[in-house]
Amino acid sequence: MVSGLIFAPEHAGLAIHPMDQFQLAPLFGGEHIGTFTPTNQTLWLVLALVGIVLLMVVGTAGGKEVPTRTQSVAEMAYGFVYKMVEDVAGKDAVKYFPGIMTLFMFIVFANFLGLIPQSFTPTSHIAVTAVLAMTVFVFVTVLGFVKNGAGFLGLFWVSSAPLALRPILAVIELISYFVRPVSHSIRLAGNVMAGHAVIKVFAGFAAALGLFGFFPILAISAVYALEVLVAFIQAYVFTILTCVYLKDALHPSH
Repeated sequence: MVSGLIFAPEHAGLAIHPMDQFQLAPLFGGEHIGTFTPTNQTLWLVLALVGIVLLMVVGTAGGKEVPTRTQSVAEMAYGFVYKMVEDVAGKDAVKYFPGIMTLFMFIVFANFLGLIPQSFTPTSHIAVTAVLAMTVFVFVTVLGFVKNGAGFLGLFWVSSAPLALRPILAVIELISYFVRPVSHSIRLAGNVMAGHAVIKVFAGFAAALGLFGFFPILAISAVYALEVLVAFIQAYVFTILTCVYLKDALHPSH
């Protein structure tokens, strides 16, 4: 019953609405949402940024020789992403590490804050993940032409393939390149949304079944544990794909 009241408080019964938790609502009341209206999404986006500042700036202030727990977490996150960039995109990509680190930390904080009951998950909205994906896509495309000029087009030309197949493969490579921001954004939003919706469905059953709600609560616990893992894995996948795209921009030869 407690689980149902937290995750599915609308009313008892089997009228479960798992998608209601993703609806935007004005932060200060009312129904109209304009271009500059602060919403529940705005609040949790800001909280994600505040969390990053508290961890990476406030938590590491002073740079103690014997690090505190907060500083240790910040240093582990820094080393994890730095090694990812270096291993996947190469040492010449390290100069772009600050942007990739910011991207990773933002997605991690947004995902984990969304696991708090009655919170809002910004990364469950394609509008947020699409902006992140398009930012990466535009950046690596511009960088590829700036660094390599027309040589960047070599990314689409499979020189190791038979000559007759190269034009066909070039078209396929071109299509797959422009599909990148679509798959990049949908993968993150889809996985986050699906997990939250499943938790809401099971919570609705827990609220409706009363004493027998013990079984859905077990399912909620299992899915919630999985969602904790997914929150990190999806941030990792989004970031490592960014590193792969960055590598293609710096070294486009197929």
